[in-house]
Amino acid sequence: MSNFVESVQSKAQEVAKEDFDRAKVMINDAAKSGSYLYPVKGIVYFATHKSLWKPLLSKLAPTLALSVGVVTSMFAFTYLPQLALLVFVNGPLAVFTTVLLILSESATIISLVSRNFLLQDALLDTFDGTLVSKNATGLVTEGRQLKSGSDPIDRLGKILKSPFSRFSPKALVRYFMYLPLNFIPVVGTVAFILVNGRSRGQSVHDRYFQLKRWSANQQSSWLSEHTGPYTAFGTVATLLEMIPVASIFFSFTNAVGAALWAADIEAKESQMSQGTAPSLRETVKKAE
Repeated sequence: MSNFVESVQSKAQEVAKEDFDRAKVMINDAAKSGSYLYPVKGIVYFATHKSLWKPLLSKLAPTLALSVGVVTSMFAFTYLPQLALLVFVNGPLAVFTTVLLILSESATIISLVSRNFLLQDALLDTFDGTLVSKNATGLVTEGRQLKSGSDPIDRLGKILKSPFSRFSPKALVRYFMYLPLNFIPVVGTVAFILVNGRSRGQSVHDRYFQLKRWSANQQSSWLSEHTGPYTAFGTVATLLEMIPVASIFFSFTNAVGAALWAADIEAKESQMSQGTAPSLRETVKKAE
């Protein structure tokens, strides 16, 4: 019996070490890539380029109404029931973790509804417009027509390809599947945000991959090679979009940040992780 226990403990330690080493590599890649800075760069770039405000302003009223309605309703009807559950496992911290949980739940609902029914075209225009402003017009013409002019948004013409799919239950299923992590004090909430950040990060360059005409295998290969950077971007983006009411603003600045990142990848065409990741061309060849 003792041998069995020792074997299990040894195996557990081995698995834990592998996971720790994998996480260390991922964090190292994320830090070297600087991807976590792009959501912040998106805020600054958006604030200093008024032409990019047009898509947001056109959708501001209905999305703000949605955000206020969802957040208010979630706190009014679900705060006390969820607090009653979390207080058993989180103790006094339940007051804090319940707020984070409700903000995360609200952000998920707002994101699913707005991205699929309110902001789809506006976010696409913001992403493409940012690429145009960064002189990546050759890339944008793979997915839409461009007009002459100096205003990047006004130059956007007919959409030839749209990468945004309608509602998929996968995101919602994944969200609720990992929801119980919040019952683990502090660490569980952090893990929950990281899991959702990774999921968020996997989709930030859907438009970029489409403009590159990458196959599903090429996209999967690239994302696998750069899990750390995309998780870092997605986590920061998720945290920003959890802020009540302001989440709509950050949805657009995150789109700008993702486009700036894509433009930088295009400009360098090879290194995204400053020496730790394979070049763009090499990654594509591996997947072909």
